[in-house]
Amino acid sequence: MAGRNIQDVQVCRFVPANTQRGAPVRVKNSLIPRSDGRRSKGQAMATIPEKYLDLLEQKKAFANLATTMPDGSPQVTPVWFDYKDGIVRVNTAKGRVKARTLKPGAAVALAIMDPDNPYRYIQVRGHVRRVTEEGAAAHIDSLAKKYLGQDKYPFGQPGEVRLTCDIEPMSASGVGS
Repeated sequence: MAGRNIQDVQVCRFVPANTQRGAPVRVKNSLIPRSDGRRSKGQAMATIPEKYLDLLEQKKAFANLATTMPDGSPQVTPVWFDYKDGIVRVNTAKGRVKARTLKPGAAVALAIMDPDNPYRYIQVRGHVRRVTEEGAAAHIDSLAKKYLGQDKYPFGQPGEVRLTCDIEPMSASGVGS
């Protein structure tokens, strides 16, 4: 890989597609959490390398969120996100594909590209820790402030129910400096 500077690489294996949803599954030294969010043993939550924290905490970067469809095929969506207390948070609405694939315990990956340098990015792999309606409307408003400079999310539809999805990083790797 001439010309590339790959840093802080950790290995993460995804849960096989034929695994029953919601069942605890051992994945190379980690236990996917139960729906209550607890882990009894396993790999600690990954720490985002400091040299890439600006992509999660300061810049207006979009994340490409990869999830798995019920048939095992990948599904990728660009999303707004924030990063709080070591957790990546995304927001969606009930009924959307993301809402159907972002279930507690589901394996996900995010690629977050530096908006100022497309040759610098971080990839985060992990699993969905929690999905909740509680506070989700306020969360999408905070994301609208970050990404649009508006206090209120302007694209909401009547009757729309928002969901906040917490993603626990299990590995993180970056390219570029």
